[in-house]
Amino acid sequence: MVVLNVVKINLKHKILDMRSISLFFRSVKQILFLVSSLLFIGGGTYAQSATEGAALYKQKCTSCHAINRVVIGPALKDVDQRHTEDWLIPWIQNSQKMIASGDAKAVALANQYKPNVMTAFPELTADNVKSILAYIKEEGSKPAVVPGAVQSGSSGSSEDVNDYMLGGLILVIIIAFLVILVLNRVITTLERLLLQKQGVVVADEEVAKRSKIQLLFGRLKVLSKNKKSVFFILLIVVAVLATVGWVGMWNTDVHTGYQPVQPIKFSHQLHAGINKVDCQYCHTGAYKSKNASIPSLNVCMNCHNYVQATDKYNGEISPEIKKIYHALDYDPTTKKYGQNTKPIEWVRIHNLPDFAYFNHSQHVKVAGVKCQKCHGPIQNMEEVYQYSPLTMKWCINCHRETEVNHKGNAYYDNIIAAHEKLKKGEKMTAAVLGGTECGKCHY
Repeated sequence: MVVLNVVKINLKHKILDMRSISLFFRSVKQILFLVSSLLFIGGGTYAQSATEGAALYKQKCTSCHAINRVVIGPALKDVDQRHTEDWLIPWIQNSQKMIASGDAKAVALANQYKPNVMTAFPELTADNVKSILAYIKEEGSKPAVVPGAVQSGSSGSSEDVNDYMLGGLILVIIIAFLVILVLNRVITTLERLLLQKQGVVVADEEVAKRSKIQLLFGRLKVLSKNKKSVFFILLIVVAVLATVGWVGMWNTDVHTGYQPVQPIKFSHQLHAGINKVDCQYCHTGAYKSKNASIPSLNVCMNCHNYVQATDKYNGEISPEIKKIYHALDYDPTTKKYGQNTKPIEWVRIHNLPDFAYFNHSQHVKVAGVKCQKCHGPIQNMEEVYQYSPLTMKWCINCHRETEVNHKGNAYYDNIIAAHEKLKKGEKMTAAVLGGTECGKCHY
């Protein structure tokens, strides 16, 4: 009995030990699962915040800051190491408030980057700022991209791979075509040999071709002796040539669709369409003079002294904006201009003949004609092209169809008094005012 009791006790202890071990491993399993879940959630949250921060950074920060270089404000790489998060949040939300409070770090930064003043962003919450900081940390941890360098782990660019694939595909097609030609020739030869063995006489292909040519020349010889047929054919030829010549002369210097390559890839879609920049901000002459005028580079620098599109070029300045800096001999680092300036040789698109007179202000200011009336959907053009034919017929048709808006327009006060038609309530067009007279446009 004693032995049995001892055995039972030992078994009980072993069971308890096994259960303890099982519970221990189960606890470890739960702890590991919990830790991994927290890491996953934390990583997902960070990724989400970094994604949100990327959008906010591009919207709020890129005009004055870059990750790896000084623009207007300091480079933002390792900003979380230079300042605490509790300090950065109120600084980004309202830097002037912190400077006014006498904060030592805020005052030092303000003095370092005078006279530039950081814009206040009271609309940004603490979570928004944390998202921006997460994005800056993520971008700052990436290795700097050297222009023209091939990244490790890659044997070449995707463009090279695509070129090789295209070349290989073309080579395969050529080889397949040659194989088909050879097989076709072999099959034709075998067919002729089989027919000859069967006693069927096969005419030579060259002989057949010669007979067809001879037959054609014979018919042409007979046709040439018929004077009526010859006259009819010549009449048709002359009519076709005359039509082609007339259409060609009528369309002389009509360049609808003309789209030259400009020295700088200026996008009207980006500026006038997406960013809603008014046409007359750049083309100031359209409202007050005959010519719309090509904007000077100083007008470009009103924005591009700060806007450099660095977010699209891995922190580097846009190559097209660099062309503006090069022409002005401008150093974006020191913010200073040199003396070695060069003109931008823009290619003219809309070109009227010298004998044609067109006044932009007369149409834009007086008549209230929109730019799109002549230039088409300019706000949607990545590269500008000539939309309208700009012919005399096109101008006259517009003058005949466009009703004059004389109400509240001082330009027409004297003209209205001279026209009895207006007293009768009749419509008045540009043609009625002499808009179709040659001297109105030609001097």
